[in-house]
Formats: sequence, C-alpha cells, structure tokens
Amino acid sequence: VVCFSGRLLREQWIRAKYERKEFMPGGSQESYSAGYREGFLWKRGRDNGQYLSRKFILSEQEGTLKYFVKPDGREPKAIMSIGTLNATFQPTKIGTAHGLQITYLKDNSTRNIFVYHEDGKEMVDWFNAVRAARLHYLQVAFPGAPTADLLPRVTRNFVKEGFMEKTGPKRTEAFKKRWFSMDERRLMYFKDPLDAYARGEVFIGSKDDGYSVLPGLPSGVQSSRWQFGITVATPDRTFLLVCESERERTDWVATFRMAVDRPMLPPEYAVEACFKHKP
Repeated sequence: VVCFSGRLLREQWIRAKYERKEFMPGGSQESYSAGYREGFLWKRGRDNGQYLSRKFILSEQEGTLKYFVKPDGREPKAIMSIGTLNATFQPTKIGTAHGLQITYLKDNSTRNIFVYHEDGKEMVDWFNAVRAARLHYLQVAFPGAPTADLLPRVTRNFVKEGFMEKTGPKRTEAFKKRWFSMDERRLMYFKDPLDAYARGEVFIGSKDDGYSVLPGLPSGVQSSRWQFGITVATPDRTFLLVCESERERTDWVATFRMAVDRPMLPPEYAVEACFKHKP
C-alpha cells in the first residue's frame, strides 16, 4: 500500500522501482503488508521535547501500535488502536526530512506522537506498514466494500493547519495565538505545533445541524493584534478567531465551509455525540 504524496515518498518509490527492483519479477520485493513490524524510531518526548530512541511494534493481529521506553520492556508506554490511528509526514513541522506525525484517540482526545528515522527508506516502510494495517482493519470493519472506496480512509493529511488567535467563551479574555489543525471535522488548537495534546477540540458539523461560519467578528469585539476575524457557531458555543492576513482568513473560511456545507454521515453523528459528552 503506497501513498505517493510527499517528496520522501516519491523518492523512495523511485528507488524501490529502479534501484531495488522491488516491482520486477524475481526482484527483492519487500512486504509492507506482513501484518507485523518491529524496530526503533526517534520519538519526541511529550514534556521536554527531547528525541529518544524507542522500540515500536505494529501488530495487525492485535490491532495495535505500541512503543516501549526500554528495548526489553514488557509493558508498553502506549498502546494505539489501529482503528483510530493516522500517520502523515510532517517534515516542516518536525524539522527533519523524515519526520512523521502519528495520531490516535485516547479517551476520545487526540494524542500526537512525533517520530523520525535517519534512513528515509526505514521511515517510508513504517508509514506503508501502518497503511497496510489500516487497510486490513477497514476491510474487516466494512466487509464487501470496494478497496477503492477504502483507500482514501487508510491515512489522511490534515485539511489545513496554521496559526490563528482565539478568545474564550466570555469574550473578555485577550486573544491568544494558537496552532490550529483541521482533521476531517475535528478542529484542534495547540499552544505549540508539537504539543502532545490539544488545548481544545471543536467538532465542525453540518449547517443542517446548527453549525455555521462567517467572516468577521460580532459587533463590539476586537482583537488587539490581528484583524481578520472568523465566527464559527456550533449548537453549544460560538468560537471567535482572528487571522494574520486576509488570505489566511479566506482559506480558513473555505475550509470550515467545506465541512459545514457537507451533510453529516452516521459515523460522524457518533463522533459529535462524544464531543458533547466530554467533561
């Protein structure tokens, strides 16, 4: 299962085809769908930001990706369900050409893990192993569904990311700069782009269910620094955001409207319900 987006992926696909002859009869075909992968990756520490070598095990049979602090450790530090797992290359954000961002749901909150490997092939092999495990999971979850329909759901890039400022629900707090990531209908905001957990998550549903987005801020509300406002209304709360430029606001409004204008699917109502029951 190969995804062709990104320079690193294209480079490794070319090398696999022309240098390693993986796609030729009798070539050194490497299996990305063996269902099991074990190895070491450099993982960013949740609190100190230091990258340390950690042992990772991907098991299709168990439906998990685990990592261990000690190479011979018996108890994993984290167990990630393949059902909520996603992986996307983030070289600019992470600061290394082979940087991979792994996300999964932990108690219905998004957990970010940032990893890399010095060898580009090793990193791409891990990425494709995750994709293969995800495809197997989807084939079991949706028996009979055409593979072509499942492939877009195997892994995904964020719809949009970038800095905006936001104020609190009382609208009396100062606007604070936050890093925003839009993942399908899940809008997350972080103090730092490499934070392990979001400061908050917002579900962006359909206009048919009471969600809306408008450029500008309500009368009487002003930001002290950035001036290009956005008002995002949900059934439970209205969020006030500001962008640094008109272009950024146009792009974010278009991103939100893509979600708001699209009718919600049954699984998305289940996600929305989980948001409403968050403490």
